[in-house]
Amino acid sequence: MRWWIAMILLLGMYCKAAEIQDTLSYTRGDHVLKYVIVEGDTVLLSQIQELKIYRRPVFSSKWQQRKYNRYVANVKKVYPYAKLAGAKYDTVSIHLLTLKTERERRKYIDQVEEEVKAEFEDDLMEMTITQGRILLKLIDRETGETSYALLKDLKNSFSAVFWQTLARLFGQNLKSEFDPEGEDKLLNDIVLMIEAGQL
Repeated sequence: MRWWIAMILLLGMYCKAAEIQDTLSYTRGDHVLKYVIVEGDTVLLSQIQELKIYRRPVFSSKWQQRKYNRYVANVKKVYPYAKLAGAKYDTVSIHLLTLKTERERRKYIDQVEEEVKAEFEDDLMEMTITQGRILLKLIDRETGETSYALLKDLKNSFSAVFWQTLARLFGQNLKSEFDPEGEDKLLNDIVLMIEAGQL
């Protein structure tokens, strides 16, 4: 029997016995160690972060592999922007709750819009159409709202319709939703691999 299987079985037995015991803790600096005493033995309790292993796709041709590698590179390029957009949206949403009047709200949104433009406009203008499409999907993944809904919520319906019309001229759709089990399964798998440090 392999040693790691034996360790898992032993740990399982200790955890089963630990269910009956009271969990104790010991604080050392910033760390809190949890343990139980089982039949006179002290057993450290620790939660291990779940590790998911994703199988890389098998390619039937070099062309398919190059296409996949290019897609991964595009996702890696836009993923940080989607994370920033999600964090910024959370910050803005929380701050908007503290504002009392519609005028203060509009002024704050305009200020945030100018800050975002100053910081990211050049980077976003250099993105390809494919990268833009991926970014729209990932923004929906991070915020739970389509880009169209975000514009409508934060600005107004006119802005949302204007930008949607402009996006459609360039083959984009601000109303595109992230579908992790359907058409965006590959995108979701790539993002999960990036988050797990496997890409």
